[in-house]
Amino acid sequence: MSKQNVLMLTAVACAVGMATTSGIAAAAEANDEILELIIVTAQKRATALQDVPFSVAAASETQIRNSGASNMIELSRNFAGLTMTDLGPGQSQVAIRGISAGQVVRDQPGVKESVGVYLDESPISVALFTPDLNLFDLERFEVLRGPQGTLFGAGSSAGTVRYITQQPKLQKLEGAAEASAYSGSDTDDWGGGIKGMLNAPLGDTVAVRLVGYYDEQPGFIDSYYPGRAVRKDVNSGEKTGGRVTVLIQPNESISITPRLVYQKLKTDGYPRVDFYNVLGNPYTTDQPPVNPGERGQVTQLREGLDDELKLADLKMEFGLGGVTLTSVSSYTDRDLTVLRDASQLTGSVTLSLSGTSGIATPADVRLNSPLYDRTSLKAFSQEVRLASDGGGTFEWLVGAFYQDIDRDYGQDLPTPGYDALLVRLGLPTSAAFNAPPDTPYYSKVPYSFRQYAAFGEGTVHFNDRWSMTGGLRYYDFKEDRRLTFAGVFADMGYTNQPGSTDSDGFSPRVIVAFEPNDDVMLTAQVARGFRLGGINDPLNVTLCSANDLVTYGGQPTFQDEKVLNYELGAKTLLADRKVTLNASLFYSDISDLQVIADAGSCSSRIVLNADAQAKGAEVELFARPSEHWDFGVSATYVQAEITKSRFDSGGTPIAGIRDGNRLPTSPEFQAAATATYNWSFTPAMDGFVNLTYQHVGSSYTQLADQEPPTGCVGCAGAPGFFAFGAPTITQFTFQPELPSYDIGNLRFGVKTGAWEAAAFVNNLWDERALLSLDRERGFRARVGYLTNMPRTYGMSLRMNF
Repeated sequence: MSKQNVLMLTAVACAVGMATTSGIAAAAEANDEILELIIVTAQKRATALQDVPFSVAAASETQIRNSGASNMIELSRNFAGLTMTDLGPGQSQVAIRGISAGQVVRDQPGVKESVGVYLDESPISVALFTPDLNLFDLERFEVLRGPQGTLFGAGSSAGTVRYITQQPKLQKLEGAAEASAYSGSDTDDWGGGIKGMLNAPLGDTVAVRLVGYYDEQPGFIDSYYPGRAVRKDVNSGEKTGGRVTVLIQPNESISITPRLVYQKLKTDGYPRVDFYNVLGNPYTTDQPPVNPGERGQVTQLREGLDDELKLADLKMEFGLGGVTLTSVSSYTDRDLTVLRDASQLTGSVTLSLSGTSGIATPADVRLNSPLYDRTSLKAFSQEVRLASDGGGTFEWLVGAFYQDIDRDYGQDLPTPGYDALLVRLGLPTSAAFNAPPDTPYYSKVPYSFRQYAAFGEGTVHFNDRWSMTGGLRYYDFKEDRRLTFAGVFADMGYTNQPGSTDSDGFSPRVIVAFEPNDDVMLTAQVARGFRLGGINDPLNVTLCSANDLVTYGGQPTFQDEKVLNYELGAKTLLADRKVTLNASLFYSDISDLQVIADAGSCSSRIVLNADAQAKGAEVELFARPSEHWDFGVSATYVQAEITKSRFDSGGTPIAGIRDGNRLPTSPEFQAAATATYNWSFTPAMDGFVNLTYQHVGSSYTQLADQEPPTGCVGCAGAPGFFAFGAPTITQFTFQPELPSYDIGNLRFGVKTGAWEAAAFVNNLWDERALLSLDRERGFRARVGYLTNMPRTYGMSLRMNF
């Protein structure tokens, strides 16, 4: 960490330390001038936030609403250390403290998550498609930083995030309804939604809580194509869903909570802006030039996502006199189809296959070629644990976990007219490669996953000031897949083979906590987390250059990723508990980091293992100097990089695995600040203004994006330039590093105990952030960037009863 960044973080901490907790993560709705007591379940037992002996942040639904966040992506910018790569609704990917090896893309279903995502206690994370859940009727949103392998298991090697929903309340009838409408400055499309909650008692011992919502998401990206009128706002979408939760509590010792969750997400495109597309660009003479501008893309077909999530879970708690037995059963059924316009991909392959023969015509290169990615996932998990009721000299918890996942995944690329083209090129048709007619690529990859684990954690309180926590988890998993790939683009034209991998291991944690007084806690922690390995898909050998085939071939599986984290932390309450200042220093040693490798000309992606480290600091501060003002600041600096190079036979780093290269997707510096002013119009009506500022530093999408000649197509040593459409150029350049960006959100309104009316402006200065670099055929067919909503104006009304 440079001296400049250390001084910057120290200055921030000292400045706000005069009067601060978790930025948004503890921006408490406190009475008078005392900070609210936030209760979390980061250790699978209810604990005050400031008493958890490691780095945790939490935000309530009201705090989330005040920040202007309408989804998990926007919310993540308010939490120190939490980064989410936005690939469009339903496709976000999560990283904590810079531990990431690159964006997981569409044809990598075997890659597991490095951050566990939970809806209460049900695991819902999928590395490729983290669910984009609605934020309505949450009790809080928790971020657990650093490895959580002991209590939360696989997929929490970098940390865990949890949606904690409001639970049914006995003998209380209450409800809420909320409506909103908004539109962007660069679009005529309107979005908005309506949400509702009803909590109803069903006798003295049973209650039900019903939640429903509908969101219309406006589009703000226009589609361009040669010789065709512009299609406006093609990335619109809608989200519908709800929850039904029942609480059965016959006495104080028994609590049974069954729940059903449903969500349907449908989009008509992706928030991608195209910098270059071989089928539509401004550098051409024999076709209409296309310049999509700041918020445009080149597509000839509809794109979009259909995602249906169904979840049923059952939590049961039984008090057994000094101990509590808890059982959590969860079943997820998810069907997801991702449709992408792959016409530029197929067209570029056609150019490669035809060479200079001239057999392929421009119309052949422009054949309609939609790529369908289909996932059907069914997952069952069961956790049983026994825990002491808390208090006393020794607190303990032991448990067992089982997970069973069956997933059918496949791609197909129906391209009408392609068989006739193959015949003209002197190549066999799709049938010869065991693919459906006119389908140059087809895959079917069903796989089954089984995991078993046993875990335990205990805390010894030596006295009122000193305590030690120790935990251990044993895990064992096995994954089996059937790899079927067919078509002229596939590996050798046809592959039908099994794949299997398995592993086991231990994940320990030790924490020492010292409390010199009731308002200060100092902690030291060593913890290990793990991310399970998997099976690589075979390369598309037909498309590979000889060098890429040697470099990326022969990698049938990849190993478990393990993170060993060392951490020092401090949690303090100051100024008669009007101010909170939390800070931590951490160092993570990462072995077998799972690097996402774009296999060059093969138009394939595989996972390689590498060694890396991440070190940095976090500061979170919140102050409530008076009943009118709330202030919060959070900041993270992290230096995450490769520690050991991996070269090919020519001495070039494979997939960017070079000592000193930054780990992708996470910025080095990220900060957020929020300020809220409240005042009284009348004894029954208050006004409020909330301003949130977010800064996100520069980053890379993939590790290899840092390696020259990335950023140039057609340059020496770079991917070759496709000469299609009589172009006026022979090469082009682009920016592989995603620049830093700053976003401000403003919300103001009035409220009483029964209702709240607010207006808001999000993305105040209309920042166009480049969130992820999109590529096709090693940048030769398309270069684009995923981006954010433009400046947005809106209104909301909430009623409570």
